[in-house]
Amino acid sequence: PAPAPETPEEAAARERAERAALLDAGEALREARVREDAIPYLVLLAIQFLPLAGDSRYFSGAYFIILACTTVYVGGRQYALEPGETIQESNALYAPVGASVALGLLYCLLKVGIDPTALYSLAASVFGVLAVGETFVPLLRAALPGGGFGEQKIAVPAAVGRGLGAWENDEELPADGVAALGLGLALLAVYWYPGIALTDKFLVSNVLAWSIGMASLAAIELSSFRTGAILLGGLFFYDIFFVFGTDVMMTVATKIEAPVKFLYYTVPSDGIPRDYPFSVLGLGDIVIPGLFVRMLSRVDEALQPEKVSYFDAGVLAYAVGLILCFVVNNVTGSGQPALLYLDPLIVGGALLTGAANGQLGDVWNYAAEGADDDVDDADGE
Repeated sequence: PAPAPETPEEAAARERAERAALLDAGEALREARVREDAIPYLVLLAIQFLPLAGDSRYFSGAYFIILACTTVYVGGRQYALEPGETIQESNALYAPVGASVALGLLYCLLKVGIDPTALYSLAASVFGVLAVGETFVPLLRAALPGGGFGEQKIAVPAAVGRGLGAWENDEELPADGVAALGLGLALLAVYWYPGIALTDKFLVSNVLAWSIGMASLAAIELSSFRTGAILLGGLFFYDIFFVFGTDVMMTVATKIEAPVKFLYYTVPSDGIPRDYPFSVLGLGDIVIPGLFVRMLSRVDEALQPEKVSYFDAGVLAYAVGLILCFVVNNVTGSGQPALLYLDPLIVGGALLTGAANGQLGDVWNYAAEGADDDVDDADGE
């Protein structure tokens, strides 16, 4: 006899089981990638102790350079559970406009006496908790001994399971996900606790910011090389204008405190306290170039270069650009737009690598599978 057709409940249960199996397999791949990159992750952990060694601007520069370069590397290599949101060329064209409007709005609010810090910081820190819950799952799996942590389940009320997006059973949640979310909530509590000054807990803010950056690199994709070049080109001019041409960037960066930047407590060499006691590296100075470098890993997969890896060249170009930025900052004593140095070196380095590999045209015309950019459509007419 023919098998009985599935009931709607059975079909739903089967689909959830299949999705749970796919996600479990994806988590295993994420854990494996973390294990492959164990040394860079250990470097990220080790530099969190650097503030114990010194509080001069040279220590802050070393901290930011190591943190940023290592994050671009591991962020570019991390395995994403699901395809990310794709940025098309039309989106990239308008990115500087959207960024300018958002930055200008925050600046105007400050100038008219409205401080949006509490609301902005709350939104960013809640997002940071969710990012910690996502980013730290493979880290905990790789760090905890035994290898079975990812398979353990924790019983919860069905309403809680549904609210947190339980994969297969509303009354069970994976122990690694609960532990990672608990870590994020603990960091949130410390971040908002008024009894600890930010100068004593800035590393907590940095962990939240780092998690947001890693989650962003996993959740966003560039549709093509030209999309990345347009995005970096537009934000290149945006960064220069708002750092050199106005006080907007500096005002927002120092007046609105939220875990969307990296901080390092520094003591001036002259001993005179400053109004804002931190050196700062913007999260966008990692995420924006990092998206391009991550795309270069897919260029490697598509073009299979025989001489030089596009991803490795991108990480190297990022490191050189950031070091150059900090050198100029120390020489001039004034804040520098990091994208001024990063964007030309990363895009130009990728094109030079393409020329060295004999694939310059292929690199320029690279588009992710399924990409549907407007320019691509026009070229095909």
